[in-house]
Amino acid sequence: MTDSSSQIPADLAVRLGVEVVPVMVAVDGVEYHEGVDLDADGFWSRFVPDAAMPEVKTSQPSPGAFVDVYRDLADRGVDEIISIHVAEVFSGTVNSARLAAEVVDVPVRVVDSGTASFGVACCVWEAASAIESGADADTAVAIVEALAPNVRTTFIVQALDFARSGGRFALDLPDDADGVAVLAGSGADIEVVGTGRTVDELCDAMTDQLLIEPGDLRIGVCLADPATIPFTEGIERRLAAADRAIDVVRYRVGPSVAAHTGPGTAGGFSYRR
Repeated sequence: MTDSSSQIPADLAVRLGVEVVPVMVAVDGVEYHEGVDLDADGFWSRFVPDAAMPEVKTSQPSPGAFVDVYRDLADRGVDEIISIHVAEVFSGTVNSARLAAEVVDVPVRVVDSGTASFGVACCVWEAASAIESGADADTAVAIVEALAPNVRTTFIVQALDFARSGGRFALDLPDDADGVAVLAGSGADIEVVGTGRTVDELCDAMTDQLLIEPGDLRIGVCLADPATIPFTEGIERRLAAADRAIDVVRYRVGPSVAAHTGPGTAGGFSYRR
């Protein structure tokens, strides 16, 4: 299982047999459960052109929320749980999961993915693939722990004031006169790797970063607000021509991540099988 800040698409979660605990999101003071009573479309509809941006805050699932899910899974016959979550340096989610694991009867392996957003889903994806191939829980966790530092991300942030207000971007990002910054890296080690002025330039740069590792790659390409569709489709077209991109999925940037990046975000994650 994982939390909704992993941005794992619902169809992929179903295919992999993954349970998702919702993150709490407050928009202009009203609280929602991500993916339950507020999805990506509902969130982005609150961003109206030429109007003030909404105030968005997030909070991790409570230990009680994890207890409820762990016990429900046990009641459904699950005898062991691997619980993979957003990095502890970004959120208290891992701590909530650990506290919950101490009070339930079913064994729970809580894993700090060391990453965020769809990078967490990459770890979940590989763990589920390992289990499907016959791995036990110890082996699956070891695979995730080895993979996590090597999950790569690249992205652009265009709503700089919004992103900086979220407290996640202390990087010295160039202003509009220098073009849009392309960021890339792994885990919390993110740096500016270039700039671009056009959709094509930015898509080229981000695709190059997604394909920078050798070998066969699994890749997630994000779609945030509707205005970012040209970036999403541009990256997907370029990946379709790359024979090393063996699995490519599209995921939505939902409120728990968009609270820190804002509208205009584009990019994705990749990892080597």
